Amino acid sequence: MKLSFGEYEIEVGNADKIFFPEAGISKGELVEYYAKVAETILPYLEGRPVSMKRYPDGIEGKSFYQKEVPDHFPDWIERARVSVQRGNGVVHHAVIRRAADLAYLTDQACVTPHVWLSTTDHLNRPDRMIFDLDPTSDDLGVVRDAAQAIRDVLKELGLASYVMTSGSRGYHVWVPLDAEEDFDAVRDIARGIAEAVVARDPESFTVEQRKDQRGDRLLIDYLRNAYGQTSVPPYAVRARPGAPVATPLGWDELGTGPRDYTIGNVLRRLGQKEDPWKEMPRSARPLAEPRQRLDALLSDQDG
Repeated sequence: MKLSFGEYEIEVGNADKIFFPEAGISKGELVEYYAKVAETILPYLEGRPVSMKRYPDGIEGKSFYQKEVPDHFPDWIERARVSVQRGNGVVHHAVIRRAADLAYLTDQACVTPHVWLSTTDHLNRPDRMIFDLDPTSDDLGVVRDAAQAIRDVLKELGLASYVMTSGSRGYHVWVPLDAEEDFDAVRDIARGIAEAVVARDPESFTVEQRKDQRGDRLLIDYLRNAYGQTSVPPYAVRARPGAPVATPLGWDELGTGPRDYTIGNVLRRLGQKEDPWKEMPRSARPLAEPRQRLDALLSDQDG
């Protein structure tokens, strides 16, 4: 199986190998999906270091994360030289800029390309803030309530918010930023937002990291907002039965289940409805004024 992308040609090895046994989806079909969705997904990947989650024998086989680009990757795959924050080490991450890059990584059994919250131009200044809402039970009601509560707080702070199915168990809420503050500053604000949400409904939500201290409460997880952390980009396939796809939603679509969209139907959705996050970069804002509003909000909540 060969796919052509301008001057680049990707020969997919073992294209018939079944990667998703329950749905009968092969490695070749996974590569074809990413090739078809490339125009839509690339804006969310472009210029960001990638951590590859690789499944050489499909999702039921062994898997591993790989940050360092292997020696056998072709020279035309861009590398980003990234310093390890604590220590003297350096990691050379792959960077996706073209459909050919995405297809090549998929041929290397990378089912989900996990990407940084910053670009190679400003590695320590994220242009997105993310809240990960991943329930420990099947109760999606509390997860949807949490997403709405985060949206309400962000709106009070003057920040836009976007919601996405994770393709796994819950939802992600994204906040576009102007990439002027470093990770430590963004993480401080993200923690404050999470604490503001918890203060409004402490019986349902928590920022407690220890599972044995949470009880039945949902964790408002802000910890991905840190140097070197990655997130699942929109339209990425997850290594779960049925090949679910992380899918951006409009807020009026929050009733959509986390795994409702898959390789089998998300392209049809894009054929009927344009990407609801298409204009997200235009909503990026600085954090100075939201920080002042957040401080006032937390002060009022403390009484």
